[in-house]
Amino acid sequence: MHMEAILWMFLPVFVAGGSALLSFTIMQARMEVALAKERESLAEARATITSQKVTMEERIKATEEATKRRSLDEFMQDFRVEERSYVRENKSLTAMRKTMVMQERLFFRNIPLSNWVEHEMVVEEGRDLDQLPKESVFSSTQLPAQDRLPISKFLDDANSGRRGNSRGASEPAVLVTSRVPAFGAQ
Repeated sequence: MHMEAILWMFLPVFVAGGSALLSFTIMQARMEVALAKERESLAEARATITSQKVTMEERIKATEEATKRRSLDEFMQDFRVEERSYVRENKSLTAMRKTMVMQERLFFRNIPLSNWVEHEMVVEEGRDLDQLPKESVFSSTQLPAQDRLPISKFLDDANSGRRGNSRGASEPAVLVTSRVPAFGAQ
């Protein structure tokens, strides 16, 4: 009996130890499940924070670029180009040329940044025939006798003396010259 008494005495201790061990392992498993759920929610939270961080950085960059673009656009709107144009006519004796001159100047607000820059475009080019002389001042017709040079009178006298005076004394001799174009004339 002695063994039976010891067995009955230690049996509740063994049962209590076994139940404690069983409840410890069950609680350990529950704690691991809870820990796994917490790690999963922590990983989801980290992923959400990371994605929000990336999204926030992209928004900040986009906002900075938009601000830079807007400020550059406002700065560029302060630049302006002033234009003026007129028609210039170059006339010479034989030709006429019309050109349209466009001048441009760059301004920042009201401050000129450059001098006038000219661009010429030929509008019309040609000869102005209305202004050309119709007839030459020196015609090929016979010159009047009273405008003769003294040398021509001398030549006429010399020729008439050699040939004999075949012409009448009252008829003046006329020197006829051929018309030669002046230098550069066409």
